[in-house]
Amino acid sequence: MSKRILLIVAIVIFGSFKSFSNGIVEKDSSKPKTISFKIKLKSADKIKIAVSPLKYNKHFAYSFTLDDGYRSAYLTAFPLLNGGKISNSNINEWKIDQGGDGTTSKGLFYSDGMGNKIPFKLALAINGGSIRALPENRGHLSWAEVNEIYNAGWDILNHGFHHATKHGTNYLTEVTENVSSIKQNLDFTMSHFVVPGGEGDEKYYLEYEKDALNNEHFSVASYYGVGPVFKVDSKVDLDKMISARTFVQSSKDTTSFKTMDRFLKTVDSIVKQPNSIWFNEFTHGTGNSNLWNLSMRFPDFKYYMTTLADKYGEKGNDSIWMAPWQEVYEYIWLRDRIKVDFQQKNKEVIVTIQLPEIPQNFRNRAVSLNIKTKSKFEIESTKDLKIKNDGQTNHKLILLQL
Repeated sequence: MSKRILLIVAIVIFGSFKSFSNGIVEKDSSKPKTISFKIKLKSADKIKIAVSPLKYNKHFAYSFTLDDGYRSAYLTAFPLLNGGKISNSNINEWKIDQGGDGTTSKGLFYSDGMGNKIPFKLALAINGGSIRALPENRGHLSWAEVNEIYNAGWDILNHGFHHATKHGTNYLTEVTENVSSIKQNLDFTMSHFVVPGGEGDEKYYLEYEKDALNNEHFSVASYYGVGPVFKVDSKVDLDKMISARTFVQSSKDTTSFKTMDRFLKTVDSIVKQPNSIWFNEFTHGTGNSNLWNLSMRFPDFKYYMTTLADKYGEKGNDSIWMAPWQEVYEYIWLRDRIKVDFQQKNKEVIVTIQLPEIPQNFRNRAVSLNIKTKSKFEIESTKDLKIKNDGQTNHKLILLQL
């Protein structure tokens, strides 16, 4: 008997589309359309095709956000996860050390199921009014730094233009002005909002939630809401989602890893659930100092992320999909709206996928399909469709780049 094959088909829908020989793709990526492709089996064994709950058929999606756009994200967190030189001690304008240990990181990774490593990615929740290039010892990121992080696959979330919370705040202006600022400086439109924390009128966060959701934001992370743990085996209600998040921070009185171990123990208990899971955490700074006592010291952050990578990443059981909130949200949104059909005739299988109308400002457009068969297979190539194919192994990611 041939080995059972699990095929992961990732359909990534970029920009505009062209017709291709074994399928039909309409020109406007936002409009409903149908695509199709052919699987050739080595034998005529029956196959089953189902949409994967999470990308790459991972067991759990883990989203982590750094709030407020502090420069430690670029000096420490980004090079640790993506690979690169971590900053030495870096005392900022507030006399706080936003640097790290000065080492060079090889990066932290999970795999795509084909042996290709993908770096851990986080999200930044930023305030456009705080982003600037000077002084050299500034506490916040520059536009160039945000752009580099964004281009590496991290997502940028709306956190209000000024991080305003006090009485008299114009919440609507905070939401919309930050969208305009990022559009002007980085040329993309944010679509997810994180309520800024601080002193304010009682339940001020409700005003932020309302104004964000009424102004083209798909979801809001707030003080209270659904989650932060979601079972995603079945359809998830994403409509105007307001989600809670778990706040991860270092202890005020110790630099040991006991506090981090408590947080990691919670992660372990969540991951042990049989369901496919998505959960969401955040902190603020990741430098050597515990910024405003609302952050993770770099040694804690490094220990926390390295432990997750060693246990659940490509060096461990490779069950994690470490992706920003927006990326996971967009995957589940599309997953729950596509319709998949397939027709098998002997050794040939025609897979047809009906795609919904996709919002124009979606950054990530991918869905994975599990295909179970006893037979080895290959995907018939087409002139106008780029396909990455490895049908000879247990798990396969087919990338349809259109």
